[in-house]
Amino acid sequence: MLIALLFPAFLRAQFQQPSEEELKMTSDPKAPGAAAVYLNINDVTDDGRHYHSFYVRIKVLTEKGKELANVEIPYEHGSIKISDIKARTIHADGTIIPLTGKPEDLLSFKETTSNGESFQVNRKVFSLPSVEVGSILEYEYQIDYDNVVYHAPFWEIQRPYFVHKAHYRFTPFNAFMPGLQNQTSSYLVDENGFAINTLIWWPILPDGVKVITDSTGSYNVDITDVPPAPQEEWMPPTQSVLYKVLFYYKNATNASDFWITESKLWSKEVDHFAESSKSIKAAVASLTAPGDSELDKAKKLYKAVQALDNTDYSRKKTDSELKLLKLKVIKHAEDTWAQKSGSSDDIALLYLAMLRTAGLNAYAMKVADREKRIFNPAYLTTEQLDDTLVVLNIGGKETILDPGEKMCFFGSMSWRHADVLGFRQNSEKTFLWSTPPLTYSANTLARNGDITLDEHGAITGTFRFIISGQQALRWRQVALRKDITEVKKQFDSELESEVPQGIEAHIDHFLSLDDPDLNLMAIVNVRGTLGTATSKRLILPGFFFETRETQPFVDQEKRQTPVDMHYAELVSDQIVYHLPPGFSIEGAPQDAKISWPNHAVLIVKSASASEQVSIARTLARAFTDAKPEEYQDLRSFYQKIAASDQGQLVLTHSAAAKGN
Repeated sequence: MLIALLFPAFLRAQFQQPSEEELKMTSDPKAPGAAAVYLNINDVTDDGRHYHSFYVRIKVLTEKGKELANVEIPYEHGSIKISDIKARTIHADGTIIPLTGKPEDLLSFKETTSNGESFQVNRKVFSLPSVEVGSILEYEYQIDYDNVVYHAPFWEIQRPYFVHKAHYRFTPFNAFMPGLQNQTSSYLVDENGFAINTLIWWPILPDGVKVITDSTGSYNVDITDVPPAPQEEWMPPTQSVLYKVLFYYKNATNASDFWITESKLWSKEVDHFAESSKSIKAAVASLTAPGDSELDKAKKLYKAVQALDNTDYSRKKTDSELKLLKLKVIKHAEDTWAQKSGSSDDIALLYLAMLRTAGLNAYAMKVADREKRIFNPAYLTTEQLDDTLVVLNIGGKETILDPGEKMCFFGSMSWRHADVLGFRQNSEKTFLWSTPPLTYSANTLARNGDITLDEHGAITGTFRFIISGQQALRWRQVALRKDITEVKKQFDSELESEVPQGIEAHIDHFLSLDDPDLNLMAIVNVRGTLGTATSKRLILPGFFFETRETQPFVDQEKRQTPVDMHYAELVSDQIVYHLPPGFSIEGAPQDAKISWPNHAVLIVKSASASEQVSIARTLARAFTDAKPEEYQDLRSFYQKIAASDQGQLVLTHSAAAKGN
């Protein structure tokens, strides 16, 4: 009994005396230029004893590395207790400064679940004292959790900084231990009341590193020299590519059984929420006409639910506000319609209920938000699935709709929901299904400019930005959260980084900012000095918007992670320059076609008349992502674009030229 009571103490790493080499370290040859490095990490979880300990030592190498002295430990309030926090700072001369203050306990968030229960997450916060460049930071803490909680861990193997040495150990709940150790009168059940019978782990680890089960039935990973988390342009969500191990208890023995069971449960919940009712029938009858086609009905109902207050874009009402307004927690589609507000999921399921009430074939789909994560069926948790879509079937043709995405026009979806896996209902069964990718022709930006030049290179002019698809959706959603003055300021701020130096660009007004069924248009006025004037010539950049833009991937020689550019798109510039009197065209960007077959193409064309020159540049990018092994082809394409963008427009003063 005594050994059992003291067992956690044997597992915990102890503060240790640093070596002379560690104290004197000013840089790390294994992590050149690093702001800090982890010297040791020890992470131990024992579910049988409801215990978790974490220990770390960090060497601070630069001012930026001092940020690691601020520590936050999130935990579920009420069922988990953070205790025995110890910390100290060791200066380069060996001086030890212990943590003496009491850590703060702060509220992170509190919410009421759909079944009316309160859920609260707090965080313990402390800062190590007297931290200097060259200091070693050392701290440990213990997490205790009650007997109804099991703490199958998430091992964060790869971190923002290089890790020299780390040890991870997990001892599962008694029922999952080998031999006589698994004898217990306590068993686990999941949120649906099913008995949990399997412990599963999902590893993403470097070659040669594995999860090892020792003779006691505990799981271990020992690892050295872990590189820092990659920081590359256009990465997928970070958690999708980092080294990690996730343990979890499940009631399924394989992935297929798990997803079949979970999808059926989800489908049943969807059908219950989206049941028709007297109020929904009345709403559908008032919004549609008997002679409407199925498509017309779908569009009218879509417009109606899009007009509701989407609390994901405004603000979710608190429990006290709901009580004051005599509103209740939304549990059915009719509640959403009655309150004229709801979350994105609430509104999507209300739309589903209305479509079905109108006699249309429609199904729900639950998908991952690609901005947050990449769905992986091997990771058996429905927490990967974030948002609800609606699949409409008219005459055998299916259309995926995104009614919970405010300002998303009928027939489209946010890029965050395109080309992703998720649950999907149909008339016979529920199954994993993928949404289609967005096409480049659905996401366009056309910048049409008319510019007048004088003999010194000063310009005045106007641009029309015609925007469709994802960029239009983004600006319309910005306008939901900010007034028009702030929207214009943000638009001008982005313009500032796109136009040439010496040029001012300001939006005059938007057209169709509040109508997602139309292209968004922005009228922009420009003025300033463009290029360089000599006694004989005006030398101007050939491509107005590329003078300050750095093409992606050109300077990065190698790639560790996949490329994720969110969505395919078509960007075209058509700019007409009106020449100053007495000037003629000496040179203009050469016509060009640069292609990455089946992926992207750049087309450049110039045309001149007596007093003007027109330069057109079109980049059609049909791909959304690229694997690391495709990177060299991708990089070569953008290198060629960068070289083409160096083209110049050279104007010669005809009188000066005549005298030569």
